[in-house]
Amino acid sequence: MIDSEETNFEREEEEIAIGTLERYSGSDVSEFQPYLLLTNFPKYVQYFASSRDLPIVEGSMFSVAHSPKEKVSILDFKIGSPAAALIVDLCAHLPIKASLLLGMCGGLRRHYHVGDYFVPVAGIRGEGTSDFYFSQEVPAMANFLVQKAVTNVLMEEGIKYHLGITHTTNKRFWEFNPDFKARLNATRPQAVEMECATLFMASYYHKLPLGALLLISDLPLSPKGIKTKKSAQDVYSKYTAEHVELGIKAIDELDNLLKLEEKGVFRGKRRKFEDQLND
Repeated sequence: MIDSEETNFEREEEEIAIGTLERYSGSDVSEFQPYLLLTNFPKYVQYFASSRDLPIVEGSMFSVAHSPKEKVSILDFKIGSPAAALIVDLCAHLPIKASLLLGMCGGLRRHYHVGDYFVPVAGIRGEGTSDFYFSQEVPAMANFLVQKAVTNVLMEEGIKYHLGITHTTNKRFWEFNPDFKARLNATRPQAVEMECATLFMASYYHKLPLGALLLISDLPLSPKGIKTKKSAQDVYSKYTAEHVELGIKAIDELDNLLKLEEKGVFRGKRRKFEDQLND
């Protein structure tokens, strides 16, 4: 009886999630490809679509473009940890193999430069949203195989990148908050942004392999390093194409790794922890 009730609940959850995704994205779920690029930036979706002569589909919240040839969909889910949790909760019900975030972050080390790439291995859970998935003792980790594909591509392309921990916050305008900056100093992350820890926790909960390739867009702890309207425009104009194309190459690399039956990616229904222990 309990199993039947759980099955009905899961079926209802899936139906609502699919309906919500179609409404928010304006795209039928059958159009979504095996791999999903997530981004916060409409310009990334616009570049992806225009460079491949694809239409952009606009829903009530998201914009998305699909490339069956490359087996990739790209979706702009907006900004912040609640939006990050929502998109994983919805897309986890699709038969996608893995997802990669193409986002931006503030670099917190003196030797970092705007335009460098940052590959987060984990995120400090400073946003609060991830608490809905797991208690605080569970670390927010990026999927290893997805990040391996990302670093393989960066090395093959000869592109400099940094590895480390990012602090995910739910406060965008923190740069003038001394207490928050003191917290960054105490916890020693290498970058700061607003989505990674949530994405890592939500995807771990849903068993959706997910990683991130971040572009360092500003150096908020440096003098005059805070992002401005002009500097943001400069970053878009210089790095949008490269960032998106690296994401596509990382997806292709991940697809090849999966063909070789590399371990580290598992897609399946969530099960009770007790059942997994008994496997």
